[in-house]
Amino acid sequence: MSADDRGTPDNKRPPPRPWARSNPGPGGPPRPPHPPGTGGFGGGPPPVGGQMPAPVSSLRVLMIVVGGLQAILGLALVTNSVSIATSIWGEADASTPCCRTPGEAHAGTVVFVGILILAIAAWGILTALKFPTRHPNVRNSAIAYGWVALAFTVCVWAFAAIPILALIWLAVAILLIVRPNQPECREWFGAPGRL
Repeated sequence: MSADDRGTPDNKRPPPRPWARSNPGPGGPPRPPHPPGTGGFGGGPPPVGGQMPAPVSSLRVLMIVVGGLQAILGLALVTNSVSIATSIWGEADASTPCCRTPGEAHAGTVVFVGILILAIAAWGILTALKFPTRHPNVRNSAIAYGWVALAFTVCVWAFAAIPILALIWLAVAILLIVRPNQPECREWFGAPGRL
């Protein structure tokens, strides 16, 4: 006869393990539910069925489009680093004793900038893909991504041959900052106040 048998008196049974995380057997008390608004493991409000509001959905699409454009730019910088560096730093002249041109010498810098832009693009796209989780930190990440896109406008302005491109990028960056603060977005992500 084991100590856990139903016929064993309570004073002879071993004490229950307090670290057990599963629900006790059929005779024991049920485990309390998670506190309201936490959604269980991982925190955040519980996912609620329903449609994403239009401002949240348009912000998500905008972030994916901007991230895609940044990814294309980053890939172009990485794959064409020597020609881009040569166009920025110039060709070698007869007085250059080195066997490498200035473009070849600075190609690593262009590759580094391209990889940095690819990382920023991945951040924006992954943040947009996490919108259905409704976690408040996703909204904060979207706001931070908007500020980074605004700083990215300076780079677009410096290297854009067409200034209207920089103005369009500036408008998009401002939208990325303003949209997460709309009431529908704050309600979707469960953020009570303004950031």
